[in-house]
Amino acid sequence: MSGWFANIDWADIGGACVDTLTMLGGSLILTILLGLPLGVLLYLTAERQLAENRLANAVIGFVVNILRSVPFIILLIVMIPLTVLLVGTSLGVLGAIPPLVVGAAPFYARLVESALREVDRTTIEAVQAMGATTRQIVTGALIPEALPGIISGATVTAVALVSFTAMAGVVGAGGLGDLAIRFGYQRFQTDVMVVTVALLVILVQFIQFAGDRLARHFTRR
Repeated sequence: MSGWFANIDWADIGGACVDTLTMLGGSLILTILLGLPLGVLLYLTAERQLAENRLANAVIGFVVNILRSVPFIILLIVMIPLTVLLVGTSLGVLGAIPPLVVGAAPFYARLVESALREVDRTTIEAVQAMGATTRQIVTGALIPEALPGIISGATVTAVALVSFTAMAGVVGAGGLGDLAIRFGYQRFQTDVMVVTVALLVILVQFIQFAGDRLARHFTRR
């Protein structure tokens, strides 16, 4: 067994885990902060909704669809000048966060929009009949009713971000993906590849388990 793990430097593995978790945590928070209001806007400006505006909905939807259609590995490269402008570097954990957010926020916005569409319209009409403003309807009825779906969307997005962080290793972002590429792939160290993949699988399983439990908790009425 020791021979199988001869190439493993557990200090490097630990550092890579910290880098991956930092990228995941930072980008997920920013993705939710940007994607949630974007999804609400997509819902509100759609046809027959509270703030129907076909032009605004078309423009927002067009931008979201473009960003969703760009493969993340290409987005990483295309965004290098903007990333340097925003955070001062395109390398390391800090340099990976802007493209991670830009790649994930539109995806999450569509999931939020879908979750809001599942809310029973009679609930909205009842709150509207009591004289609530659009803001009060969103914060007091729409989001609370759609919360399980919003949490499930965040879980799916977090799992996608794990794979994005692994791909970010191609441009020197650090983390488990970077370790797998530099040592597992380029130096043919199979044991490093196996360990990094196993850790990523465990991380995804934990995120899915936690997200499902949280969604079930808020589903109970």
